[in-house]
Amino acid sequence: MTAAATTTGSPADGALAVAAIVLSLLVAGWALVAALRHRPPDRLQLIGLAVLELLLLGLVLVTAVALAGGERPGEPGSFFGYLVTLVCLPPLAAVLARMEPTRWGSAIVCAVCLVTPVVVVRLQQTWEVLGG
Repeated sequence: MTAAATTTGSPADGALAVAAIVLSLLVAGWALVAALRHRPPDRLQLIGLAVLELLLLGLVLVTAVALAGGERPGEPGSFFGYLVTLVCLPPLAAVLARMEPTRWGSAIVCAVCLVTPVVVVRLQQTWEVLGG
C-alpha cells in the first residue's frame, strides 16, 4: 500500500463517506417523522435521496481512482458487492416510496437511509482487511 493509503485508510473513508452517512441519517430522521405523522414521502425526502445518490457516486469515483492507482481491497468480492448495493439503495428507495404514496413510503425511505450508513462502514471494513 502507498503511504497515503496507510494514513487515510480506504478510499471509502473521508469527507464523502462522512457526508453520505450524515445526510442518510438526516433523511432517515425526516422520513421517520413523516411516517409517524402518517405522511407520504415528500419532495424533500426524494431530493435527499438524490443528493445521497450523488455522494455515493462520488464515493464510487474515488474508489475507482484508487483502484486505477494500484490499490486493492482486502476482500474484493465483498467490497464490490457492497459497492453495487450501496449505489442501488437510494434509487430503489425512491421508486418504492413513489409506488407507496402512504406513510409506508416514508417508512421505506427511513429504513433504506438507516441501512446506508451500515453498508458504507462495511465497505470501509472490507477494504481494510488486507492491511489489518
